[in-house]
Amino acid sequence: MKIILTALLTLLSFTANAQNNPWQTTAAPADAMANQKYLKGAVPMTDGRIVFATDIEAPGKTADQLYNIVLTMMEQLTHQPEQTEQSRVALADRDKHQIVGNMQEWLVFKNTPLVLDRTRLLYHLIADCRDGSVSLQMTRIIYIYDEERDPVTYRAEEWIDDHYGLNRKQTKLARVSGKFRSKTIDRKDYIFDTFKKRLTQP
Repeated sequence: MKIILTALLTLLSFTANAQNNPWQTTAAPADAMANQKYLKGAVPMTDGRIVFATDIEAPGKTADQLYNIVLTMMEQLTHQPEQTEQSRVALADRDKHQIVGNMQEWLVFKNTPLVLDRTRLLYHLIADCRDGSVSLQMTRIIYIYDEERDPVTYRAEEWIDDHYGLNRKQTKLARVSGKFRSKTIDRKDYIFDTFKKRLTQP
């Protein structure tokens, strides 16, 4: 009886420690499912260039209305805290209802009192507005990494595509470039979702 009680207490103690220990991974299946969005096919290539694209439906809004909304949002984006001074709206063609933003921002991998690991992220954000919809693209993606010590520049096509951004079996993110791939996908999702929420408001 004493042995059984001791074993039970040990099991309960192990379970409690696992729940309270941040280094103990207890949700591997959920983590694996979450990582699926970064794996094969998550970074689309069009004519040799990485192009993230989405079509946002906005029924009832004219091309002019959508153009005004997108232009305001693009200008606001250039002044967000993560943006650098080089971020700007490069093209605003009201006749063609097209807007192009040249974005330069900080993409942070890790920020602690001892470590700041980040890259400068450059990309074009292109919006084509039509009656009832907006086509949004994020492309011409470039990274400038380790600027403070030994700057190195990567083109997205040679750094985060399926070949470079994943391991050989394409089952996991690559050891180095994988963090660029996942953070870029997260950033793209955030931008696209933000535009979608605003453009679909009544």
